[in-house]
Amino acid sequence: MDKVANLPAGHDKRMTTQRIARISALAAMLALASCAPQAVRQTGGETVSGPRPTPRPTIAPASESERICRRELAELGADFVPLPNLSAGSCSSSNAVTLYHLASDNSRVTVTNLPRISCTLSQTLSNWTRYGVSRAAQQMLGSPVVKVETFGSYNCRNVAGSSRRSAHSTASAVDISGFVLADGRRITVKAGWNGSAAERRFLRVIHGSACKRFGTVLGPDYNAAHEDHLHLEAGGDGFCR
Repeated sequence: MDKVANLPAGHDKRMTTQRIARISALAAMLALASCAPQAVRQTGGETVSGPRPTPRPTIAPASESERICRRELAELGADFVPLPNLSAGSCSSSNAVTLYHLASDNSRVTVTNLPRISCTLSQTLSNWTRYGVSRAAQQMLGSPVVKVETFGSYNCRNVAGSSRRSAHSTASAVDISGFVLADGRRITVKAGWNGSAAERRFLRVIHGSACKRFGTVLGPDYNAAHEDHLHLEAGGDGFCR
């Protein structure tokens, strides 16, 4: 006699239901695993990927100019994460990155407070940090720079006292507030601009170096609003104060 014929009524239906439930659960687990976001950080010479601790927006395929800029930034030794474009009217931002480190002649240089800064500005900042800042610190202060402190880049706001949008509104400007040297000393624009002779000389030398690289440079001699930082802007016609 066929053994299936002796099974209780409804057995096949229960078995089918259980099998479908198990298959559905397995499919759901596989779908979640395949959709888990991955963090991709480009560095000078390598790309490191791994599980991302928190969800982030999906990055759309980069344009050719964006790919070139990011490749060149990585070749400069920068450590960064590409960002999706931000559509916010007059405060939109494209081809931006989160910037973590730059490279000097003999060390990595941490940069602070730059969750969104344009890739092209990051390239100029990288070259200025290495050739205009760290080397000057080594020569004048006896120790290279290991950290560049900033007040940030992207900020949806107008130029103070006007109705014109600031370059910060497109992440095309960065405000440099100070530097930490390898020997532990901290040089700030606010305290050092009129500080010791060595600090005054150092800050004025790197200010002059910035004027050769950035389109607009504003410092403490420009007005009181810049007494504590150097405003470095990608655009402009070589305005330097």
